[in-house]
Amino acid sequence: MYDMVIIGAGQAGLAMGYYLKKLNQSFILLDRNQAVGDEWRKRYDSLLLFTPRIYSSLPGFPLEGNPHGFPSKDELALYLKRYAERFELPLQMQTEVKNVRKEQDHFLVQTEGGSYEAKNIIIASGPFQTPFIPKFARDLSPDILQLHSSQYKNPGDLIDGNVLIVGGGNSGAQIAVELSDTRETYLSVSQKMKFLPLKIGNKSIFWWFDKAGILKASRHSWIGKKIQAGGDPIFGSELKGALARGTVIQKNRAVGGENTTIHFQDQTTLDVHNIIWSTGFVLDYGWLNVKGTLNYEGRPIHQRGVTQIDGLYFLGLPWQYRRGSALLQGVGKDAKFIAEYIYKSGGAL
Repeated sequence: MYDMVIIGAGQAGLAMGYYLKKLNQSFILLDRNQAVGDEWRKRYDSLLLFTPRIYSSLPGFPLEGNPHGFPSKDELALYLKRYAERFELPLQMQTEVKNVRKEQDHFLVQTEGGSYEAKNIIIASGPFQTPFIPKFARDLSPDILQLHSSQYKNPGDLIDGNVLIVGGGNSGAQIAVELSDTRETYLSVSQKMKFLPLKIGNKSIFWWFDKAGILKASRHSWIGKKIQAGGDPIFGSELKGALARGTVIQKNRAVGGENTTIHFQDQTTLDVHNIIWSTGFVLDYGWLNVKGTLNYEGRPIHQRGVTQIDGLYFLGLPWQYRRGSALLQGVGKDAKFIAEYIYKSGGAL
């Protein structure tokens, strides 16, 4: 029996493994991917983080390179692989968890390749689990090429004709700018976009956020609540410039469609050839069969990752405690908190 089973060997799981290794615990990380870093490798080719290297490292192992430069997705994938190797973290890849249940004094984790018993479970599967695509997408013509942003790799994936990107987050913004170089490009957003520069002077805006205490603000603080209510900004000026030039054409919220026509909230329509759904993800804990862990929306019930079930924890959730809780720059702090909490509460540590 393990002291800990960590479900997910992405950045959250690896950060947790770092602290457990320092405390000489018996644990294993389970992950459905073939190799560490695959979740990053699968993303679109041109992806760059909007957080600089100085704020894109896990505990104990800084990311090499210009600290104020922005790493690529392949750089991050390699970094995570090296991180696991550097700290000799025990991994079981290509292992998808099918069921987790609580026994009397431990947990039973069932996978395709066998079962694992543990005193504690840390669910570090992250927020990017199941792609969300609106239901009306099923009503559209098969002549339209539809991809979720997690499936898109580069402009060569698309068929001839225009493209509509649905969703105004940072991924949608980067993809829209990239595609606008070669085809008529539309971007559908549901609310007014806010833009922030990537750098002020020669330093990342996140350096200034850090100095101002914004990165340390908890979800319950005044500034934390204000940031959450305001939604995520678009970092960088590329999309703003493309909109001003008309190379990306902004559309209202997409609310329906049939055949090859999309309907927008402002009652306008558009005939499209390609759609990229940059509409995010939904949490999927269908395999978690422990009562009292999820609310009616299927979201974890927790305080800083600590649930009301003894021995069950979450890590890597958006705004788990701070804005960066689901990002490389913040997940290490949450991992340290959970490790210390288990130790102080008399758990396995």
